[in-house]
Amino acid sequence: MRGPEIAITIRPEAPGDEATIHAMTTAAFNPMPFSDGSEPDLIDRLRADGDLTLSLIAEDAERIVGHIAFSPVTVGDGAKDWYGLGPVSVWPELQQRGVGGALIKRGIADMRAHGAKGIVLLGSNIYYPRFGFVHEPQLTYEGAPPEFFQCLLLEGDLPSGAVHFAPAFG
Repeated sequence: MRGPEIAITIRPEAPGDEATIHAMTTAAFNPMPFSDGSEPDLIDRLRADGDLTLSLIAEDAERIVGHIAFSPVTVGDGAKDWYGLGPVSVWPELQQRGVGGALIKRGIADMRAHGAKGIVLLGSNIYYPRFGFVHEPQLTYEGAPPEFFQCLLLEGDLPSGAVHFAPAFG
C-alpha cells in the first residue's frame, strides 16, 4: 500500500553522511528476497575506489531518508560516458512514499547534465520503465535474467555488447 508522498529536499552526499547511508541501506535491503546484503558495503567500496560518480541524499525536515548511487560502467563496444544506477535505498517505513522516485528523477537529470550518454541498471522491469528504462537485447549483463537488465539512452546511439559495472560490484 502506497502512503502519502513526503516533502523532501535532495542534495549531494557530504562528508559525515556515510554512516547513515550505510545503516539506511542495510535496513532498506534487509527484507528483500533478491538481496545478499552486500549493498551497504558496495557503496562504501565505490566511494573508496573513487567510483561514486554521483551520490545523492534525500532529506525530510528531520533526517536523511533516502540515497541513490551512480557509478561508471564499461560497454563491450567501448562506448564512453555510460553509468550504472544503484543501489537506491529508502528507510523501510518511508518506502512507497515518492522518495525513491524523486531520487531517480533527480539522479537522471544530474547525470544528463554531467554529460552521461546513458544509464544501465539491474532491477524491477515493472518499476523502472516508468522512468524510461527498457530492456535492450544489444546490451547484455552476465549472471542475471535479461529482462531485469535495463538501460536509458540519454544521448547519441545505443551501444552494444557486454556491460561491466565498476570493480566494487565484484
